[in-house]
Amino acid sequence: MPQINCGGKEKLKKMAEQKKEAAKQKTGATGKYVAYVSSYTMTQKEKYGIRVYDVDLEAGRMCEKDKVEITNSSYISLSHDQRFLYSITDFGVESYRIEADGTLSFINHASINGMRGSHLSTDYTDSWLFVGGYHDGKITVLQLGEDGSVGEITDEVYHKGLGSIAERNFRPHVQCVKMTRDNHYLLAADLGMDQTIVYRFDAKNGKLKHADIIHSELESAPRHLAFSKEGRHLYIVHELKNSIDVYSYRENDGMPDFEKIQSVPTMNEQHSTGSAASALNFSADYSYLITSNAGDNSVAVFAVDKESGLLEKKFCLPVSGDYPKDADLFPDNRHLVALNQESNSLTFFTMDGENGLLVMNGKELPVKQPNCIAFRKLA
Repeated sequence: MPQINCGGKEKLKKMAEQKKEAAKQKTGATGKYVAYVSSYTMTQKEKYGIRVYDVDLEAGRMCEKDKVEITNSSYISLSHDQRFLYSITDFGVESYRIEADGTLSFINHASINGMRGSHLSTDYTDSWLFVGGYHDGKITVLQLGEDGSVGEITDEVYHKGLGSIAERNFRPHVQCVKMTRDNHYLLAADLGMDQTIVYRFDAKNGKLKHADIIHSELESAPRHLAFSKEGRHLYIVHELKNSIDVYSYRENDGMPDFEKIQSVPTMNEQHSTGSAASALNFSADYSYLITSNAGDNSVAVFAVDKESGLLEKKFCLPVSGDYPKDADLFPDNRHLVALNQESNSLTFFTMDGENGLLVMNGKELPVKQPNCIAFRKLA
């Protein structure tokens, strides 16, 4: 019988461990992480709208450690200094302090003087909170305290006009609000109007002033926005067009300048009808851009050329769940999670981005109507 080369097996094992550790060092994914998952509550008769998970980077899995009572947390956002978490709720917005172990402590809630929001984010000084309103086509600006509390409303802007999408009642729907990284302009993706409206932001008084419009194709429905790490490129995912448009960005003579440089489909040539592109997330090291296709029930991962900003599709593959509202890579770039709203589940995968491979990693994790996920490294 052939002899087993134990020394060879040990060498291969050691090489594999070294390769894995090198991958961790490359992405900066060392230490402990937590993940926050938001979800709807009312239709499921569930009172916990945010769940906190310990993240196992090695296994590519998550384990629930805490949950927060909040109604219909449709979207969450971390402050840029990673100290606070903000969430949409039926009653406006709520703020939480992130404790040393990653759990959340309630700070306060504030009204947005309108219908329930769809998206929120902070400016890059964490002094202001912006809330986008899908239902009333409104942008609300609120002041933030140094303790993370949400203060008074400083501006309210309603989008006006007729859109092109009959199913959306021909009216404005603000789906996403994001600042440029130079903190000069707020961008508001209006899904109903097929536009992303650019506002100059007065960071002293918390006021918005119209500056420009980025026009998308008719009936494309711009949904989410993302900026590259250095802020020179903008990415807009379109829900009905199922595509990502890439723009270069710079400021010329005090005015924003956006130039379209690429448009890539989020799905394969053969795909399900009635699909809606949903998520748009960068990996922790900005090497990959991830989007999900609800209806097609797939996730697409793109490699990002950090110099040119251009995207290269690595794969578009199924997520083993229904209507993935969000999807994101673990901080190690070796694992992926999909939030499947209609099948009430999180599904996990091992990913090989270089070779375009995605393999299911263990059984699904039950969560009722998940919406959004955010990873955070613990100190």
